[in-house]
Amino acid sequence: MHIQQAITQQTGRITVHGWVYRERGSNTMRFLVVRDTDNILQCVIKKDAVPEEVWELAQTIKVEAAVTLTGDLRADPRAPTGVELQVEELIIVGEANDFPITKDQSIEHLANNRHLWLRSRYMNAILKVRHECFVGFREYFMQHGFYEYHSPIFQATQAEGGSDLFSVKYFDSEVYLSQTWQLYAEAGIFSLENIFTIAPTFRAENSKTSRHLTEFWMAEMEMAWSEFADIQEHAQGVVKHIVARVLKNCQEQLTILQRDTRELVAARDNPFVTLTYDQAIDLLKEHGMDVPWGKDLRTAEEELICQQFDVPVVVTNYPTAVKAFYMKLVPGRPEAVQGCDVLVKGVGEIIGGSQREEDIEKIIDRLKRDGEDPEEYSMYLDTRRYGSVPHGGFGLGMERIIAWVCGLDSVKDAIPFPRTPLRYSP
Repeated sequence: MHIQQAITQQTGRITVHGWVYRERGSNTMRFLVVRDTDNILQCVIKKDAVPEEVWELAQTIKVEAAVTLTGDLRADPRAPTGVELQVEELIIVGEANDFPITKDQSIEHLANNRHLWLRSRYMNAILKVRHECFVGFREYFMQHGFYEYHSPIFQATQAEGGSDLFSVKYFDSEVYLSQTWQLYAEAGIFSLENIFTIAPTFRAENSKTSRHLTEFWMAEMEMAWSEFADIQEHAQGVVKHIVARVLKNCQEQLTILQRDTRELVAARDNPFVTLTYDQAIDLLKEHGMDVPWGKDLRTAEEELICQQFDVPVVVTNYPTAVKAFYMKLVPGRPEAVQGCDVLVKGVGEIIGGSQREEDIEKIIDRLKRDGEDPEEYSMYLDTRRYGSVPHGGFGLGMERIIAWVCGLDSVKDAIPFPRTPLRYSP
């Protein structure tokens, strides 16, 4: 029986499996708090109520030992979850050494023992929210008639100007780990029209910040016959859907994480604020942050913008110079593109997207401007040579939305095993 079932049942004879979360005792009584994926249960072993071999075995139990316990349940308001198991039978399924993680360990120690820290209620709660976020993204786009589609991890060229690539020896050649599915997604829409993916992404950026990872998961969509407004609508829609799913299914986890859910409820129930890049620059100046037009927004600037509103903010029409070559220009404004970012408090950008440029000559000009050889993009340019149509899409950084939903200080806790410029193990 799972522990949550036992808590709900309240009484009766049961058998539970789990790991020892805490242990303490005296000469006559032993208390074990046992955990499984669902919850924790206080278990009591009384010396005068169990066979001698059970009592002796109980004295050897250490934190994180795997156990099977059988006994009678009873309600007890003093127990952590209001129910207590009076143990009669005990089996140690897997013994434990002295567990290296105790209370108030340093961040570095927890990172070095990440494979064990995953067992904590804190990480358990985050991983359950993470699951709901992934399901929510997939569910939203399946409900809107999109097909799941996959692009290669090994890629011959870069897709995101300005992001460093991880190069990989590929037999006698060199290829790169995927920065995005972008170029291959745009090929896919001419078959399936509306597609999405959830896949690992690799960026060799030497950024040692709370919101950057070198390996993370990107959830992306691409849509044929779109207008720029469609991209913004789906960006807002999928964030709302994910938040609604977490609020419905993860109240216990959000409580463990001490997340104030008022911000999430506001995001679920209200339209997001939309600003043009020009309006964002003006807003920053009003609050004492003078950002020259044409610069990309940094974390501090994104945070100041978000602090002015109770809901996420969509910023549109970014400068052409700071965005990728495939973004379509704003009509009559060659200095700006039809690109958008979704910003949230504490994290900044969680989504980046755009309407794509259909005109092959404009794409070639942008590639040359960025110092790229158009010949290396022949596959991508073929998508414009044979029946190009208006289309667009975006990428959602899963660890960033998870960090925001959970109220985490760093995206490093939003993934089981974070990879950064300074850490690739465990």
